[in-house]
Formats: sequence, structure tokens, C-alpha cells
Amino acid sequence: MGFPMIRHRRLRANASLRRLVCQTKLSVDNFVYPLFTCPGKNVKTPIASMAGCFHFSADRIAEEAVEVASLGIPAVLIFGLPEHKDSLGSQAYIEDSTVCQTIRQIKKAVPELLVFTDVCLCAYTDHGHCGVIKDGRIDNDPSLELLAKMALAHAKAGADMVAPSDMMDGRVGKIRIMLDGAGFTETAIMSYAAKYASAYYGPFREAAHSTPGQGDRKSYQMDPGNSNEAIGEMKLDIEEGADILMVKPALPYLDIICRGAQTFDVPMAAYNVSGEYMMIQAAAEQGLIDRDAVMMETLTSIKRAGADILITYFAKDAARILKA
Repeated sequence: MGFPMIRHRRLRANASLRRLVCQTKLSVDNFVYPLFTCPGKNVKTPIASMAGCFHFSADRIAEEAVEVASLGIPAVLIFGLPEHKDSLGSQAYIEDSTVCQTIRQIKKAVPELLVFTDVCLCAYTDHGHCGVIKDGRIDNDPSLELLAKMALAHAKAGADMVAPSDMMDGRVGKIRIMLDGAGFTETAIMSYAAKYASAYYGPFREAAHSTPGQGDRKSYQMDPGNSNEAIGEMKLDIEEGADILMVKPALPYLDIICRGAQTFDVPMAAYNVSGEYMMIQAAAEQGLIDRDAVMMETLTSIKRAGADILITYFAKDAARILKA
């Protein structure tokens, strides 16, 4: 049976009908808002490469956290900058790092706000790579110990969840063992399980001061052409103790989000990364698109693909629209 008996337009006739039958609905509950913290006092500096985003010192970031919580956003994801860099990224895993100070400040000001932390060495090493370098190559296994120490420092400071983004083999298991051994069995792990070697990270790398000094990250981040490999990475991370899986970036990898969500019975996160964010911002500044409409359509597409959790720099603006 077809037209004229079946008329799909009947259920599109007005806003109330469309709302009633909508199959994918965004919620503020889906959002995680990324924040950048830096050394110093009384710092709130605009990030030139990322419109609307800032570097906050630990003593100023609680103000932002209070605003985030007031919008109903349940969690923030913290990225940190060090006082200085060295070959082993030693500032990443000290217990008084900028990130650890920030965790304590946020938890003091807004205890109910979930604090997730990025666990990676790239912003802390003088070479800009995500692990230890030996003989010109990233040395996987020694890097694991440092990443696990970083995760433990964050847990001690009060982080609710740690999020390893380095793409070293075995890092989820190493972190889980170290956290459990120190008594942090309740600290969850959100793994950047399928993190692609993407060209969409440019604005973020300027914000995080994490561009590699030499070479690229293709020897440890995933090849954009690979799909089955992503499923293998997710499977291994679950076996090692990951509580949540993440795909990064989001828009070029909606198929990976979908496959992961259909394959595994754990929450699926997607990172709507800096390049995706700034393409919309730039197009809107040129008057080429309706920024808010494209923003909401984009976030809906990520959720429709299967993401339960949307990590996005649009979180505050989207939350305001949803609450209006």
C-alpha cells in the first residue's frame, strides 16, 4: 500500500505533531562541556583559535563550573597546561598539577558537577607527543606507567572519571589496575577508544599547546579509513575495564558511533571536536548559515547515530536553547 493511503506529511503538519513523533531528542543531560585550565592566578584568557572558549586558572574556573551546572549540564571535561614541559611530561602526574588544583576548586564550589579529566601527556611533553620517545619512536609500555600515575593523581584530587586519550595499547587496563590498587575502585574510565588521526584537531592543539614538535600521531592514532579496527579497539578497552567508550571526532565518524552503539552494551560518547565547532562558528560569522539551527542539527545527528554522551563546546549554548 502506498500513496494516497499513506501520507507521511500528516505527521509533519505542525510543530506539536512533529514534537510528538520525534525519534531523536536532545537533552541537556547528554552534554559534557570541555574546559581548559592553565597555571597562574586570576586568569581568564580568550583562546584565539576557539571562539567563546577560555583558558582559566584554577582560582577562576569555579565561576565557569557554577554557570555550567546552573544550565543543567551534568559534567565537565578538564584539559590542563603545565608550568613547564619536559621529555617525560612530569607535570602531568604531580598531585598539585593545575588539573588537580582545578578539580579541587570545582568540587568545592559545585560538588554535584561531575568532573572528567583528560589523561594524556601531549600537552606536558616538550616534544608534543602522547607518550615517551625512545630512539625517535613512541615507546608504548613505559608510557603506560606515566599515564596511570596521571590518572591516579586526578582520582586523588577528586575526579569522578578519567579519560585516557593517548591511544597507547593497554593503557585502560594499566589505569584500572593502578586505580583499583590505590582504592579508587569507584573512579570510572571513559576511554577515547576510537580516536582517529584527524585533521579536525587544529584549533584544539593551539588551545592545548600540544602540536607535535616533529612528525605526527599516525603511528598511534587510528587511520581514518578503518572501521573494523575501531570495533576491535572498543572491544579491548571494555575487556580492560572501560566504563564508557568514545569516538573522536564525531561528524566524520558517525558510522563508527553507530557501529559501536549497536555492538556494545556500554554508554557511547562522541567528541564534537574543535574543528567541527569552528567550521560552524566561521560559517556563521560570514553570514552563510544560521548558527543555532546548524548547531542543534549537528548535535542531533551525533545523538541519532547512537551517542549517549555528547562532548561539545556548544554545550552551554545548546543547553540555553533546550531550556528556553
